[in-house]
Amino acid sequence: MSVLTVTEMSHGFGARKIFQDVSFRLLKGEHVGLVGANGEGKSTFLNIITGKLMPDAGNVEWSNRVTVGYLDQHTVLTKGKSIREALREAFKEMFDLEAEMLQIYEKMADATDDELTAMMEDVGEIQSILESNSFYMIDSKIEEIANGLGLREIGLDKDVADLSGGQRTKVLLTKLLLQNPSILILDEPTNYLDVEHIEWLKRYLKEYENSFILVSHDIPFLNEVVNVIYHVENAILTRYSGTYEQFMKLYEIKKQQQQQAYERQQQEVERLEDFIARNKARISTTGRAKSRQKQLDKMERIERPREKVKPTFQFIEARTPGKLIFQATDLVIGYDEPLTKPLNVSLERGKKVAICGVNGLGKSTLLKTLLGQLKPVGGTVELGDYLFPGYFEQESSRDNNNTAIEEIWKYYPGLTNFEVRQALAKCGLTNEHITSQMMVLSGGENAKVRLCKLMLKEINWLVLDEPTNHLDVDAKEELKRALKEFKGTILLVSHEPEFYEDWVTDIWNVEDWTTKIV
Repeated sequence: MSVLTVTEMSHGFGARKIFQDVSFRLLKGEHVGLVGANGEGKSTFLNIITGKLMPDAGNVEWSNRVTVGYLDQHTVLTKGKSIREALREAFKEMFDLEAEMLQIYEKMADATDDELTAMMEDVGEIQSILESNSFYMIDSKIEEIANGLGLREIGLDKDVADLSGGQRTKVLLTKLLLQNPSILILDEPTNYLDVEHIEWLKRYLKEYENSFILVSHDIPFLNEVVNVIYHVENAILTRYSGTYEQFMKLYEIKKQQQQQAYERQQQEVERLEDFIARNKARISTTGRAKSRQKQLDKMERIERPREKVKPTFQFIEARTPGKLIFQATDLVIGYDEPLTKPLNVSLERGKKVAICGVNGLGKSTLLKTLLGQLKPVGGTVELGDYLFPGYFEQESSRDNNNTAIEEIWKYYPGLTNFEVRQALAKCGLTNEHITSQMMVLSGGENAKVRLCKLMLKEINWLVLDEPTNHLDVDAKEELKRALKEFKGTILLVSHEPEFYEDWVTDIWNVEDWTTKIV
């Protein structure tokens, strides 16, 4: 049974076609992975099926009585509310029913016998709904899912306004799972999740009885939880049954077959054109030439398979710094309260270090403190000589009105229009991306612009905070290659061990330094 049907849907921005006559159906119990390169339209598709965006043409039809839960990382959490209060909002309808029931009880004192009978029936019905939805177990249910996604370490009484981007995502995801909708729509849910919480979510989704649509560039995660792949490429959506690995094998075969069919047709076109050119002028063969021309005109042309724009990343190396990049002595990091015990750590030139550990323990805070953007709570940081750092922040502003080209020019006003366009194109961005505002670019395109800014600067110390969030498979592989080849020093925060394990020299786990219970 189909719970969602999309028919002949088309959508675009200006002259750019994102989708052209695409159809999609989600069957009951299907676990769908929606995949494609950055900028192909995955988030646009999710916005269309959730009603946030109207398609230019076509129909989107949900079956009756379907509840849809969408993990949108830009949802606003209300300042002044604790995490627990935000999570209890998942059960708003149940709390409203309980309030209605309590009001009926109050009115019973002044009711006639007939009114009392009707009220008792109402109360009984509400009570039955509350019990069947485990209303009286809500707090233990909140605790169970909040623990699975690591919110206990943060503390359920913490104000949501004080949360980091990663912690915020955890709250939104926990709230969504507590709502238990019949359809889950998840846009990159593993961004900002730690390894153990990704494992918990993986188990949860594998056992999930209902349908879900998942966008993720975390291939090992995707591979284990989906049983259908929809691939979006060149404005077309193609369905494949099976895991991501199975899809990749079928996709490669399909690409080869299309290339071979294109080449065979091109040979046939050349043969016909040659015959026509040689025979159309001669009276004795002009009839045959016309016949071949008709054959050529009727031929349905096979398009050459379009190659995806692949990025090329390369960092410009500055002069060699001193032997010591930094020396932290009794360093305590934090904001209002300490996040770590006193740290005594140092980083030597040429080392490539990955920082791991659960969210909320100060990985981003540590980077900002080492770079001098935040004052330490205690202790000192001594930086080495001749340092030229390059910093990639985890989050970027969502209300940036600059186009990609303006964003680069703001930092490098001396570059020509051609040089800026060339630098952005190298990072895998098309002309449409280059002239689009930063706020409308997808997360992956946005990250590529920010990486481009770093690559135009001479650097001998790269400080990267979750650079692979939002990057597609090709971009991630290319970034890994560029970081391996970079001869300078690297300090990297990442929740993807498969991205860094085979090239870093050291791994620092913030869980060894924290003042919190992990």
